[in-house]
Amino acid sequence: MTLTGWPSGSESMTVRDLAAIPDDGRRHELIDGVLYVSPAPGLRHQHAVFRLYGLLESGCPPGMDVVGGPFAVRSGDRVELRPDLVVGRAEDFTDADLPVPPLLAVEVVSPSTGIHDRVTKKAVYERMGVPDYWVIDPVALSLTAFETGEDGRYRRVAEVAGEETFETSRPFPVRVRLEALMNGR
Repeated sequence: MTLTGWPSGSESMTVRDLAAIPDDGRRHELIDGVLYVSPAPGLRHQHAVFRLYGLLESGCPPGMDVVGGPFAVRSGDRVELRPDLVVGRAEDFTDADLPVPPLLAVEVVSPSTGIHDRVTKKAVYERMGVPDYWVIDPVALSLTAFETGEDGRYRRVAEVAGEETFETSRPFPVRVRLEALMNGR
């Protein structure tokens, strides 16, 4: 993951500036006007994302939608994240983005994005008011789930690894068997 040279000095990039960047196969995100660029994900990452997408999609109730990334989640003119998976109310999505906080954001970490996903993006999702945030590590075979508490801050509600299963009712009931998610079995 790269923090680019833009903006320089007192300049601040906007989502309009971000939209003007040509697609180069990398993930471009904007946090408080600063551009972050991540390399294209690897095979383990993609397996985890697509298997989890299938699992979430199969349990998604009417009125909600599961969208695979990169899909823009915006907060104002200076924040645009592109989570690996997002769950939101179907009526909130536009063809181009989700301009309100999703119900769930999921990031599957890669060697180059681990700290960014676990610290920086977690703080931004919390600030945006995203009620649930999951971080999946396909190498460590782990899932960490955060929920917004009454104080508006994230609290870790689950940390599972290996052959363990993660069960939740938010944003809808789902069981995630990590080994099956990562190994497809």
